[in-house]
Amino acid sequence: MGIIWFVGAGPGDPDLITVKGRGLLEQAGAILFAGSLVDQAATRFAPPGCEIRDSKDMTLEEMSAWLLDACARHATVVRLQTGDPGLYGALVEMTRPLDAAGVQWKVVPGVSSAMAAAAAAGETLTLPEVTQTVILTRVAGRTPMPAGEELEALAAHRSTLCIFLSITLLHEVQRALRSAGWSEDAPIVVVQKASWPGAEKIVRGTLADIKRRCQDEKIASQAMIIASPALGARDWADIARSKLYDPGFSHRFRKATLMQDDGTESATTEIPS
Repeated sequence: MGIIWFVGAGPGDPDLITVKGRGLLEQAGAILFAGSLVDQAATRFAPPGCEIRDSKDMTLEEMSAWLLDACARHATVVRLQTGDPGLYGALVEMTRPLDAAGVQWKVVPGVSSAMAAAAAAGETLTLPEVTQTVILTRVAGRTPMPAGEELEALAAHRSTLCIFLSITLLHEVQRALRSAGWSEDAPIVVVQKASWPGAEKIVRGTLADIKRRCQDEKIASQAMIIASPALGARDWADIARSKLYDPGFSHRFRKATLMQDDGTESATTEIPS
């Protein structure tokens, strides 16, 4: 029996797959890929003769059966998934049948669309003394949210929210943030198809107008919603400095320097971090 690899293809740009993931694709005997997002990565790196199957019309049971059949005939089988397999990737549902069959499987992580969207927009998800927490979540739809994880409850922390799978429920995002006390002028960024060559769209707005702006751009699928108090920080008049890079902060690799009354610098005693 071969090994089944669950490989994160990243957010859409084939070049954002990891080196390890690409190497597995290049040696794979069979690839089962999520065709709505990662078909280019599957077809670009697969070797001649590789079995390639799009899973978009398959049920969980059909995917499990395909993977089990493929690993009986090939040493390397890849299930190529969008983003990272452990984040909204149904990893547990797909690996339980493999465990039951005694089949070996492994995971190669991928770049999340949350990180790709922030990169596309030139934003940071954390900022000293503003927010040090990032919440990856979604709005309840056909899949309900566990108790205590409603968006209103998470938004009450006033930290960065990366909201997946919710662009068609943007009105619910607005309602939840308002209920949690976010102001109407709170900045929000929506990135559709982050990293996709020639297809990426970035929409900036506020809690008050982000839905209308997305409607104007006809964004109704495959989009990441980022709400964060750190958005737009590069245009602020002033920001708090990171202590790690502050000249007055000592750690085990660098001694702090302090300004003296005469304007010269002096080194302090090294203090382990």
